[in-house]
Amino acid sequence: MIHSLPSVICFGEALVDRLGPLGGDPSRDKPCDDCFGGAPANVACGLARLGTDVAFIGRLGNDDIGKDFRQLMISRGVNLIGLQVDFHRPSRIVLVRRNKKGERTFYGFAGDQGDGFADQAIDLYQLQVVFEKLLQKATWLLIGSIPLASKMSRKTLIWLVKMSRKKQINLALDINWRPTFWNSKSSPSAGPDSSALEEIQYLIDHASLLKLAREEADWFFDNDDPKVISSLLANNPDVVITDGANPIKWFIGREIGITEVQAPDVVIDTTGAGDSFTAGLLHKLVDNSYPTNSSLDLKAAVNFASGCGAITCSASGAISPQPTKLEVERFLNYT
Repeated sequence: MIHSLPSVICFGEALVDRLGPLGGDPSRDKPCDDCFGGAPANVACGLARLGTDVAFIGRLGNDDIGKDFRQLMISRGVNLIGLQVDFHRPSRIVLVRRNKKGERTFYGFAGDQGDGFADQAIDLYQLQVVFEKLLQKATWLLIGSIPLASKMSRKTLIWLVKMSRKKQINLALDINWRPTFWNSKSSPSAGPDSSALEEIQYLIDHASLLKLAREEADWFFDNDDPKVISSLLANNPDVVITDGANPIKWFIGREIGITEVQAPDVVIDTTGAGDSFTAGLLHKLVDNSYPTNSSLDLKAAVNFASGCGAITCSASGAISPQPTKLEVERFLNYT
């Protein structure tokens, strides 16, 4: 198999979102819809769909989910030399409740056979063997906070962040706070405790681009002004704050802006919309050699990313509805 050298490396979880019927419970109500997901895997597939060379580093079980997910990413053109196979732990299934408007809540897991899930055990040694092969033209590393919730994947993530700094690779951090990954008994709406805040702060302190949901901005900074948040951090990262259907606030390249969210005619499922947004933004940053090249039209870039997120809401699942570049451009011209 020929792998293209990635411009972006995405690290973290790949899993299945089990979507219950609108207003129902996926643990007991039918029909359910099993869709591939996991924020870093979603972003990797979204970038590949847009035409950006991308690699995914993660771990899947040696089960039907793992095999089918691998084939999906191969069909998208994602570089998978960093994808690991776990012969003891299964791929994770996340139970997702959706309200009548398609808004989702992650509230539990299925498939654990007593040893946890494959994505919790991303192995550092296996990554070290192949990592240098991925660095030849990579300029961005995309991560989230979920690998910090497990001992083995935490060690691998911390090493990866240190290596990205050493190699001068820009770090894009989508915090993606999901309390049930840290404690399966936590309320899906719970904020991070002091221990989680401290661990995630390490990632924040090394980020070049920080993507936050509005509630995450409140939890971590008690503020939802992206310029203020950037000024609070020694690394002064670019900051983007999303808030569902509400306007996107951003501070990128020392420019501040507010962008109205593009909306599809019908919202079926919001799962993965934020990840498609992230893919769209990274696509524009990479395509314009940002931050080395500072001539990028930032308003247009954020608007493009918003279009990516909107299109993803028009069908079920985080990956299947992801758009091509041409589809986004057509959508923006029609809205």
